[in-house]
Amino acid sequence: MSWLGRLFGLEKPEDAAKTAAAAPAADASVPAERVGLHGEFDQSGLAKRVAAAFDADAELDDVNSLYIAQTGSTVVLKGSVPSQHILDKMVTVAKAVHGAASVETNQVTVG
Repeated sequence: MSWLGRLFGLEKPEDAAKTAAAAPAADASVPAERVGLHGEFDQSGLAKRVAAAFDADAELDDVNSLYIAQTGSTVVLKGSVPSQHILDKMVTVAKAVHGAASVETNQVTVG
């Protein structure tokens, strides 16, 4: 199951990488972390776009023991990952999503 499907009950988009980048909000007053998958206001927009970015990466699409949340512009990862390499890759991918100021991993166990 995709990240978007498992965490948010949404279908994995055809072009997850493009969706992760997200269209700019129609209303310029919407903060970058609140821009949804299609440019709309979404309280969990950043977390959903990070999930789409994870869906777009073949190395990350089968990790199913981690959850994504957000606190403002901070991406919060919770759960467990199989290796430090995978966690490092997830942090790199999450930081690259527009609107992500930082990534918190103190609630992640490795191994």
